[in-house]
Amino acid sequence: MRLSKKILAVTALGTCFLVGETLAATEWNVSLWGKRRAFTEHVEKLAELVDQKTNGQFKLNISYGGLSKPKENLDGIAIGAFEMAQFCSFYHKQKNPTITVTELPFSKDLSLTRIAEIQSKVHKHPIVVKDLARWNATLLMPTPLPQYNIIGKGKPVKELDDFKGMRIRGPGGIMGVLGKLGAIKTGVPFTEVRQAMDSGVIDAASFAPHAHLATKTYKVGKWATTNLNLGTADCPVVVNTDALNALKPEYRNALMGSIDEALAYYIDNYENKVIGEYEKAIDEAGLKRVTFTPAQTARLNELAESVREDWVKHNAKQFDSKALFDFTAALFNKSE
Repeated sequence: MRLSKKILAVTALGTCFLVGETLAATEWNVSLWGKRRAFTEHVEKLAELVDQKTNGQFKLNISYGGLSKPKENLDGIAIGAFEMAQFCSFYHKQKNPTITVTELPFSKDLSLTRIAEIQSKVHKHPIVVKDLARWNATLLMPTPLPQYNIIGKGKPVKELDDFKGMRIRGPGGIMGVLGKLGAIKTGVPFTEVRQAMDSGVIDAASFAPHAHLATKTYKVGKWATTNLNLGTADCPVVVNTDALNALKPEYRNALMGSIDEALAYYIDNYENKVIGEYEKAIDEAGLKRVTFTPAQTARLNELAESVREDWVKHNAKQFDSKALFDFTAALFNKSE
């Protein structure tokens, strides 16, 4: 009897320790969309590294579409519906006008490493930090993407005026330029792009390579641009500021200390795998490659300059847009 009581006491004590350990664990919900792809590999790697460094005591539970719609991820962060999310600034530029500066057409074809550096520095600029603070949000890490190119249906573009009347799904900077040529910006959810091209809702889509692969636009397209060089999208990973501040120091260190490795993993995968897969896909699909001439590129760059000027003027009353633009432009103009 005495032995049984001792066993029960020890068992109870052990259970208390297990419960204590369970309660000590921290789990964050992460809102993404679509499915796992090159675009989300840094988030997946971050979750893996955090789990390893904390012996499973801090977990990032990644959900693809189960927590929020893509265009509502920032809203979800604001109210604390989840602790981490990814979004693209052009989805709702009125919610995050400052970071749309990195989506302007700077006509620079830079490495993903350099793009990551530029976006990270812009995200830490006081004007940007203040802007995102309205959503109780802290920008955690960028999602560096190559220059966007277009895959379209119908006759391949020969002259820039061929863009007139073309309905294109694309981000702000690119569509700002093409809009001046008469293209029509058409909003279509990422997951519905292939269907929209099939049915004729849109004529073309402007994406980075991974997104063309994910949506399979190359299966319905007839042509693909090779050197548009009018910018890319800024799709950062963001966290709820209160949740970040509430983390135990060791968990916060594990999270923040894993960002560089997660980004390096993402960039290596994108540059050494994804771009090659994209080139192979458009070749096998028989798409005609459209390469703009130096004269056409010069005209696109002239239009790009006016789009940049428009951005500064449009946002001048909301924040010091000239200061933020000059800061960003200097980063883009700095050699790698």
